[in-house]
Amino acid sequence: MNHARVERAALADLFATVGPDAPTLCEGWTTFDLAAHLVLRERRPDAAGGILLKPLAGRTARVQEALKSTKGYTGLVELVRSGPAGLYRLPALDEVVNTTEYFVHHEDVRRAQRVWEPRELPGDLEERFWKQIRAGARVFLRRSPVRVILHRIGGGVAIGGPRDATGQVEVTGRAGELLLFCFGRQAHAKVDVSGDDEAVARLMDTPLGI
Repeated sequence: MNHARVERAALADLFATVGPDAPTLCEGWTTFDLAAHLVLRERRPDAAGGILLKPLAGRTARVQEALKSTKGYTGLVELVRSGPAGLYRLPALDEVVNTTEYFVHHEDVRRAQRVWEPRELPGDLEERFWKQIRAGARVFLRRSPVRVILHRIGGGVAIGGPRDATGQVEVTGRAGELLLFCFGRQAHAKVDVSGDDEAVARLMDTPLGI
């Protein structure tokens, strides 16, 4: 199964259902903004640098707004649905590059709505996310002010945060939920968080992720 394609199709369907003005978990963005972001990321690599590099953020924002003006919401949703351009169209590369991106943003829309329930993810997708967490915990949690111990339900531990931190927080959940936590969706991930109250509060307020 190509999970990137599954998440992409489900997100496009959800975009069409909730419309352009629905909230998302991406601060300050509606579904219209998120659809434009996804199209820019896959189809305008010349303008995508600002997604990660602040000095280029101005150009990225301008191109994103231009996409909204020229394509409209329906046009952007159909571009999302049709899949990536260029090398990303190769199924294997699409799976590697886009699975996490589309999973996280699919949940950004789902969990911003008034009523939602966590999904039961396929076992191989859970395994994929857990491998990603184990490999990237130090990067995802590099801004954490406390040591973080991630416990996967079903077995497995990953550690992030500063090694010499005075505080420690333990986070327990399924791999998909831990991934959302590590990508800065702490308040919306279905996890159990334990530790000193101050340490927990500091971690929950920290912008995590890439």
